[in-house]
Order: sequence, then structure tokens, then C-alpha cells
Amino acid sequence: MPAEKSPDTEDISVREMSEYRPLLHRPVRKKIIEFERDGRLKHVILATQFTRHLLDELCDLADMVRELASDPEGRRKLSKLLCHLQAMMYFTQPSTRTFLSFSAVCRLLGIGTEQVRDSTVSSESSEGVKRESRFDSIRMFSSYFDLIIMRSKAPDLAECCAYLMNELENQDFNTRNIPIINAGSGADQHPTQALLDLYTIRRTFRFVDEKRTSRPRLEMLGDSYPHLTADVSNKTYAFCGDLGRGRTVRSLVELLMKYDHVSMVFISPSHPKFQLGEDLISRLRDRGIPFEEIDSLDACLDGIPILHQVDCLYMTRIQQEHNNQEDDEFFASTDMTNYRLTPERVDQMRSYAPILHPFPRDSVAGEIPTAIDSNPRAMYFHQARNGLWARAALLVHIFNADRALTQAYREHYADSHDFNRAVL
Repeated sequence: MPAEKSPDTEDISVREMSEYRPLLHRPVRKKIIEFERDGRLKHVILATQFTRHLLDELCDLADMVRELASDPEGRRKLSKLLCHLQAMMYFTQPSTRTFLSFSAVCRLLGIGTEQVRDSTVSSESSEGVKRESRFDSIRMFSSYFDLIIMRSKAPDLAECCAYLMNELENQDFNTRNIPIINAGSGADQHPTQALLDLYTIRRTFRFVDEKRTSRPRLEMLGDSYPHLTADVSNKTYAFCGDLGRGRTVRSLVELLMKYDHVSMVFISPSHPKFQLGEDLISRLRDRGIPFEEIDSLDACLDGIPILHQVDCLYMTRIQQEHNNQEDDEFFASTDMTNYRLTPERVDQMRSYAPILHPFPRDSVAGEIPTAIDSNPRAMYFHQARNGLWARAALLVHIFNADRALTQAYREHYADSHDFNRAVL
């Protein structure tokens, strides 16, 4: 008789995570209290942790980081802010942009890093004989590092790790409760992507053309758009593509719901898997936020093309790596050009309306062709760059270095030059 198969790492992790099921199924309000310490974020797990006040604070900090990073002396000051810390980059789900963004942020702030990107070469591997659980790995990391930034395919793993840290803190084991940052763990939340998206939107809607580019200024737009305001509020946001499976869309919608007088349009194939989830739809209804669900970028609302009406368009790719046979058959019978931008469609948009994309974009499907990259509405590469400043601001907040950053900023820009006009 063949020997009974031993449980692999996945079995062990599922069993251990089941112990946290009662905590996972609680209302969000009860959860987020446990992710805070002394009035600031301790663990960053859910987009709903960001209050409107905190978003404003983080965006202001991000502006300071951005300006300091613009010259060598400013970068030297930034590199001393958190130089006493070490971070573990625990990315067992493939990632390029988020991993590199956090790596660059840590270097910018002076944080040392180590990484685990392939669990098959660690003690977690089910192919070897050790089969260490993910939770034991996290406990070991907490002994060596001051921060864990993690991305995993396992749903809820980052949240469970935060609860584990809190439990160890409450036990007499002299174990450190270090911050856990969800860098896209599971299918539901990507809070730091939502933060950088929001920061990009806020900067774009300031209508300040600092580098004399072709971005319009507010005073230039007043005649054409008399009700336009220089803020995130009072705008219509459209999301297009794979909305049901897109954690970036879900997370950004959570943040935008915190602003006044916003409305939303969701453009996706008419299939429950790809439309926005009913849970988020229910929250939009409960908060009285106007929204529409349509199935094409060419659709009209009240007889007016939707692209004429939106203030911001957030494009996403169809995540075909998650398709099953039924999904493939659905897409084969669906006109996917309804969810692809073209120069002609972009020309219909308001002149100031930014186009965003969380990346990667699909070079074959072409939801945003490269021909649009040079259009002044295309803000997605700026969006990716903004991840540096937004994520740096978040780490500054978590480690209570707000005052140190503000002081460094004030010292750096203390000198000003007043031209002596009296000599003229």
C-alpha cells in the first residue's frame, strides 16, 4: 500500500489560516481598529483604513518627499530618515512594478532590504522535506526585520499575518509586532496602489503645470468648464475593463467614496465575473453615490456619449491568466473592442481628463495602444512614478517620522531670494 501523502505547505497554510476565520469575517470597522497604534497606521491591509484626513496628510507628505528627491542634498536628507530600519520584501506572487517601487522607496529612505521572491527555494517548499508554514516564516522575519512588505496569491494572508503579529505582541514571548504591508496579497485589496492612484488624481486636478508641459491650467479651462474645481471632489470617475477581478479598481473606488459629490461609471463586459462585485455596488448605494454600469466606451448616458462626461478614465486589462474555458468562450463571442481606447475615443474626452492604468497593460489586447502615450491626457507613467512618493509617505507615517520629514523639508527650502528692486 502506498504511503499516505504528507500535507504540503498549501495544506498547512490553509489549516492555519482557518483559525483566523472568525476575525476575517468581522465588519471592516472592527478590523481596522486592530491595524492601528497610537492614532496612526500599524499594519496596512485594506484600502478602507485610509480616512479622508489621512489621505490628505499622506499626499502632503508625498509632495515633500517628491520635492526633496529632486536634488542630491534633498535625497541625502531623505536617506537618513529611516536608515535604522530593515525591511523584508516577501513577494511570493510574481510582481515587477510593485516590488521595484517598494525597493526604490526603501533605498530612498535609507531602509535596508532583503527579499524572498520564490517560496520553492525556501523552507516553505512542498518539494523538499521542511514544509515550513508561511506563519512560521513571518515569525522568523519579525525577529530579523522591522517591516514586512508582502505580496501573495493566498487570499487574506496579509491580514492573517497582521493578526499573528498582534497576538504575539499580547503574549509574553518578547516578540516584536512589526508592521505588515499588503502589497497586493490575494484578489481583493491593493491599498498602496489605491494610495498612489489617489495621489496622482489629486496632483492632476490641482491643474498646476510646474514644468510648462501641455497640461492645462484651471484658469485656461474656466470658459469651457465653468463648474470645474481644483480638487478630487465634484468629479465623475469612469473605470473600464476587468472590474470584477481587478483589486486595483475595488481599492480605488473605496478611497473615492470618501470624497464629496463624486459619481462613477463602470464599463465592462456584461458578465457577473467581470462586472463590479455586488458588495461594492451595495456600499455605493448605501452611501448614496451615483453610479452607472454600461458595456461599452461608446455608450451614451442621457443621449450624451459617456466619454464626453467623465473627468477621469481608469483603464484596466482583461486578466486572462485567471480565465477558465467558459471565460475564454465568453470572450471569443464578445466584441472586446468596446473596452479598448483609440485616438478617436480619446479625442472625445474632456481636454483635462487624465487617463490612468495600474499596469501591466496587455500589448496584444491593446486596451491602451502606445499611440496614446504622447497624448497630454495619458498620465499612467506619471502614475507609476508617483508610487515612489506615495509609498514613501506611507512608510514615513507608519514609523512616526512625519515631523522629521517636515523639518528636513523646511530646512532644505528655508532660503529664498528676494530681488532688490530698489536698485532699479
